[in-house]
Amino acid sequence: MSTTTESKEAPTRVPRFQLGGVPLIVPVIMAGIVITAGALDAVPANMIGGLAIITAFGMLLGPLGNRLPVISKIGGGALVCLMVPSLLVYFGVFNANMLEATTALMKEANFLYFVICTLVVGSILGMHRTMMLRALVRIFPPLVAGTAAAVTAGIGVAMLFGYSFERALFYIVVPIIGGGIGEGVIPLSAAYANALGGTPKDFIAQLIPAAVIGNIVAIILAGMLRRLGERKAHLDGGGMLVRPKKGSNDAEIFEAAHHDTVQANPNYAMGILLICGMFVLASLAEPFLHLPAPVLVIVFSVILKVAGIVPASVEGSARAVYAIVSKHLIYPTMIGLGMLYVPMADVISVLSIGYVVTCAAVVITMALVGFYVGKALGMYPIDASLVTVCHSGLGGTGDVAILSASNRMNLMPFAQISTRIGGVTTVISAASLIHLTAG
Repeated sequence: MSTTTESKEAPTRVPRFQLGGVPLIVPVIMAGIVITAGALDAVPANMIGGLAIITAFGMLLGPLGNRLPVISKIGGGALVCLMVPSLLVYFGVFNANMLEATTALMKEANFLYFVICTLVVGSILGMHRTMMLRALVRIFPPLVAGTAAAVTAGIGVAMLFGYSFERALFYIVVPIIGGGIGEGVIPLSAAYANALGGTPKDFIAQLIPAAVIGNIVAIILAGMLRRLGERKAHLDGGGMLVRPKKGSNDAEIFEAAHHDTVQANPNYAMGILLICGMFVLASLAEPFLHLPAPVLVIVFSVILKVAGIVPASVEGSARAVYAIVSKHLIYPTMIGLGMLYVPMADVISVLSIGYVVTCAAVVITMALVGFYVGKALGMYPIDASLVTVCHSGLGGTGDVAILSASNRMNLMPFAQISTRIGGVTTVISAASLIHLTAG
């Protein structure tokens, strides 16, 4: 009599500590290798070295920020990934080799613009056409009302702390809503130097702190708005701006738009080609249309979506690239931004209670007005507030940080409109006014 024994397959052992679906020990070891190479000045000063640095720190600091008490509720991983690298640069932890490699990636290779273009093109082509057009029409009233109220509140609070009207307007309020450092502070410094004398460098250090502090406040508010949406779902569109109308097919459109699915077997190369090609086209048209390339990317993407001339398979490929970038590369991007775009020394040099309260008043007012004006216009107030408050961010840098803290990367096209158009309008207006006051 023979007996047979059933062989049982041993259960797969799941590692106790995981990070993004992989054992935690793997990114820890890889980060250790990168840090060791940096200490030995051996990190390649190119795109590969830069990606190694920002990914190593982003994979660890992002999830850490989302688990920290208090911090997780006011920006979480986005706030930690932006501020910790900035502080490490301030204290000299990152040496010249690591900064050079990160600069090669973020500035010379322009990785930041690739991320922004991916978020813009992928999200626009992935939107439902009707909901997109309704949202585009309605974002301007909250933006205009929020900006006007923020300017008034900022000047009023600053003057209560003893600042003059001119100092409050031109050196605190305007840098916050000027569209960032590259698009706002630098042209503003040139305009101020032309009107008041001196060189642009004399004014840059006076303008950057307000822009940075305003952006930090906006990130904290974005985290708080996200928490509010989790508690009060009726205020939260989850990345949709316009409420569906009752008695129409909007409910079906809304439901379809919320299914963030990626097509089977997408052609990632085609998606990258479309995204990068849109930026090349925008750069080609910039001298003729006199609009910044990032703005033209939005315009051209909307035109393609409205015209319906992009095959669904191509749209799906761009959406697939967007899904990868928005899910896995945002925290690493924030590391690069914190290292290179948030000068902590400049911020610390002007810190005072009055200065910080004034910056906070500008951003909070903008968020509140965007919330209530958006609600009155039939928009989801949390999403309307987030788009409006992006006007107080550090340009594309700030948009990535704010939307990351609120988990609303699909609002990037509208955030870019808020930041770019609002910023350009602010810079032009401030440049004209500074000449009048100087005269």
